[in-house]
Amino acid sequence: MSRHVVVLAGGLSHERDVSLRSGSRLYESLRHHGMEVTLRDVDSDLIPWLIETKPDAAIITLHGGRGENGAIQGILEMVGVPYLGTPAKNCRLAWEKNIAKNLVERSGFTTPSWMSLSHNTFRDLGAGALIDALVGYLGLPLMVKPQHGGSALGASVVRSAGELPAALVGAFAYGEIVVVEIFVDGVELAITVIEEADGARALPAVEIAPSSGIFDYESRYTAGLTTYFTPARLSDEVAAAAADLAIGAHRVLGLRDVSRTDAIASPDGTVHFLEVNVSPGLTETSMLPMSVSAAGRDLGDVYANLVERAIARAV
Repeated sequence: MSRHVVVLAGGLSHERDVSLRSGSRLYESLRHHGMEVTLRDVDSDLIPWLIETKPDAAIITLHGGRGENGAIQGILEMVGVPYLGTPAKNCRLAWEKNIAKNLVERSGFTTPSWMSLSHNTFRDLGAGALIDALVGYLGLPLMVKPQHGGSALGASVVRSAGELPAALVGAFAYGEIVVVEIFVDGVELAITVIEEADGARALPAVEIAPSSGIFDYESRYTAGLTTYFTPARLSDEVAAAAADLAIGAHRVLGLRDVSRTDAIASPDGTVHFLEVNVSPGLTETSMLPMSVSAAGRDLGDVYANLVERAIARAV
């Protein structure tokens, strides 16, 4: 049976361009798989279009706010369109980085120690004293990043106390709350989890080796600036721990269908949870397609199967 699938891409977040690239790639992959596919931006005409068109299923390739915080998922639930991915209420758990870290840590996994701080806290209590207390509590080096969002926008590594004010300003440009966590030196990993008939399974982990040493926005989306190894160059024991962490995060946060966990494997073999993404990128430099390929799978086939799961859930 031919399915009509709408791929939602674009939106108004800082990651709009990345989303359009992800959506376009998935659009072509599903068309080659024989599906009827509509690639659609998210605007004021979306809800009437969904109600009138009644697509068989939707796939969300929006990155940032609306695509990851449950907003679009909630709209699809209200208008009765089955969709691939995590339910709206659970998207929020993953979207709030400090909540995700807390829940994953409480489940027995390791995550770098952190503090979440609002812009108002710095304003009300004085930035100088608070920065001194922060460095005294967590030490150095530190990773500073916005509480919300992805693609490393607003994120930076702080190796001295003098670098912290600028890093905070950069993170606050993307939101009112920042997460400051201990920077863990090691092998940066991205582990994709796919749900299939036999349950959730982790695909081969991607090892990320940016030439600059920091996997920032430019390193993520500019070809040639980062070298990827799939599967990651890990011992069998560490690879298994990374897979266990990703599946554990997927389950404890109540995620569905597909997710990508970002982690660091430190030299002692400990795998540290950083954050999880419910709408992983699908661009030519994104890690999920690399993992799918390393597993000997086809991206269109994987997503076509997930579409059928989404439709079956709604029956």
